[in-house]
Amino acid sequence: MKPVNATIIEIRNETPSVRSFVFDVSFDFTPGQYVMVWIRGIDEIPMSLSDHNTITVQNVGDATSALFRLVIGDTVGLRGPYGNGFDLHDPVLLVAGGVGAAPLAPLAEAATGQGFDVLTLIGARTRSELLFQRRFEVAGEVRIATDDGSAGFPGLVTDLNEIADGRTSRHIYSCGPEQMMYALLQRLDEQAIERARFSLHRHIKCGLGICGACCIDPSGARVCVDGPVFRGAALVDSEFGRYRRGADGVRIRL
Repeated sequence: MKPVNATIIEIRNETPSVRSFVFDVSFDFTPGQYVMVWIRGIDEIPMSLSDHNTITVQNVGDATSALFRLVIGDTVGLRGPYGNGFDLHDPVLLVAGGVGAAPLAPLAEAATGQGFDVLTLIGARTRSELLFQRRFEVAGEVRIATDDGSAGFPGLVTDLNEIADGRTSRHIYSCGPEQMMYALLQRLDEQAIERARFSLHRHIKCGLGICGACCIDPSGARVCVDGPVFRGAALVDSEFGRYRRGADGVRIRL
């Protein structure tokens, strides 16, 4: 698939480190799917869609820094959407950490649109970094945790009462820092693991399942096409939460 030329029509500062880029190109997508974003002269990177024509990005590296330098009227290349997305079941428990709230916000809205019961747990370092809180509040109940205690529960989102004992009858959907998701997976009981879905971030080069750069050990599952959403049971005894591979294929400990 060739990239389409997309013009930035709006830029929103969501938090001090996160921006949403709205394009004149819209995608029919399942929440959890991603697009490949070609920043000309820099790199092509995967980004989850936070709406039909929007990506929400944290400034964490060379490519995202270049994206942050763009202004309204500038263009990028977009191709996709790719990946499997989330499959929805009622009742819903969303566990979001940091910018991981981006693909979960449209999922919350889709769940509410189907009449599902939605509870969202949002974690962030501090109050100012809470992402899409209002969107989640419109969709259902919300619980908040911040590392510094500036909003909600003082501590980790995985320590909130709703999941602290690892038991829940809800279907779990999580995206955020891998160590957070790994802590959640480790906490869940066997029944909850079967109902859990996790959205993984890996180094994706092609998005087509050809190059193998994003494969997970030991199964060889390709994050770009078999994911980025995986069932909890598929991640038990895998590299998840322990390491990932960089652009050169070398293991990077988490």
